[in-house]
Formats: sequence, structure tokens, C-alpha cells
Amino acid sequence: MTGRDNELWQQSWRDREIAFHQKTVNSHLIKFWPNLGLTATDRVFVPLCGKSLDLLWLAAQGHTVIGVELSPLAARAFFRENRIQASRRQVGEFVLWEHGRISILCGDFFQLSAANLGDIAAVFDRASLTALPDEIRADYLAHLRKILPAACKILLLTTEEPDDGETQGQPFAVADEIVSLYTSSFDIELSHVESVFEDDPDPAIRQQVRVEQKVYVLTPRLDLDNSDLVR
Repeated sequence: MTGRDNELWQQSWRDREIAFHQKTVNSHLIKFWPNLGLTATDRVFVPLCGKSLDLLWLAAQGHTVIGVELSPLAARAFFRENRIQASRRQVGEFVLWEHGRISILCGDFFQLSAANLGDIAAVFDRASLTALPDEIRADYLAHLRKILPAACKILLLTTEEPDDGETQGQPFAVADEIVSLYTSSFDIELSHVESVFEDDPDPAIRQQVRVEQKVYVLTPRLDLDNSDLVR
């Protein structure tokens, strides 16, 4: 992120403007995680994890889970609110919080290296991509590909504006942005679409808007050489 984006994120946690935080484990994670075909011992990465309870659920499946989060308030809140006594130490540019199978690297996602993460088998991205400004999403994916093993799968959850035009008679379709970002490196499977009403993200607009919650399973195209990867 840019320095300004980082500061806005930090400020949202200081002001407790965290409506995006879910107070339960994400239901789409529970339903669609088995589609990745992982083993219990596989290592999982959760970018921009906040204080998500999804970390607890993934660890309960047997996974070693590592998240990255910019705000130290969020990292501290995760362990405190779940009554977990975590150790804390400096690791390069990050402060590493850890207990058992759960670790949170507190710092800037774009400072992550492959060495920070280890042998990750899968990524759970719950709207991290769509939470980022449009102009840095390609950079986000490029860095993700740089620090992850080539065979790493992604379960991607997005919240998108509905396509009321119904492309070629299909009410739900893979978003053009997802295609442009991921298709050079991944096979894209749209596993689920759900049309829901949510509060408008602008607090000055007191009304609900219709959005589409989508679940994508992204499988790396291992037949590609490095020149075909997103840069």
C-alpha cells in the first residue's frame, strides 16, 4: 500500500471503524475450503487478516496458519479477545505474534518475503483484494506470486457490484477484473455467487445496496514458465 493507505487503515483501527470485521467464522470458508483438497498439515496464509476468527477455524482443521496485518491493535485484539497468551518478537521488518499453530506478522504486506512465510500450500483471501485501492491490486497479486510457492492455491472471496446487464444471459459471471488479474497464472473456478444487501460503505448514505458475494477457487497453471506470471 501507499503510505497514505497504510495510515488510513491504521486510523480505522484506532477509531474502531471496523464494520468489515465478522463476529463469526465466515460461512463460505467453512463450506468451500474442502474444495482446495488440502491435507490437515498444510500451511495456510491469510493476508490482511485483521482479528478474523477465520484464523481459529483454520487452525482447528489442523493447519499451521500465518496471517499478516498492518495494525498492531488488530493483532493484539485477536489474541486478547480469544484469551490466547501469545509470544511476541521482532523478525526483520515485522513483529511476530504467535501461539501454537497461529502466527500473525504485524507489518506491511509488501515487505513480506518467501522466507517469512515458509512452504505455504494455500491462501485464504477474504476480500483482501477488493479492500485494496484499484490501482495497487495488480501489485498485490504480483507480490503474492513472488513470495508463494508456484503450486499454492487460493480461495478468494470477493464483494462485487452486481452486473445488472446479465452478460450473455448469465446473471452471475466471473468479474472482468478477476480475469485480468488472475487468468495468466491461474485456472479460475467461480464456485458460488450470492446476492445480498449490505449497508452502503459511505456512512453518510444511510441505505442498503445490493452486492454479490462470490467465491473463487484459483488453481495455479503449473504448465506456465515464469515469463507468463503476473508482474
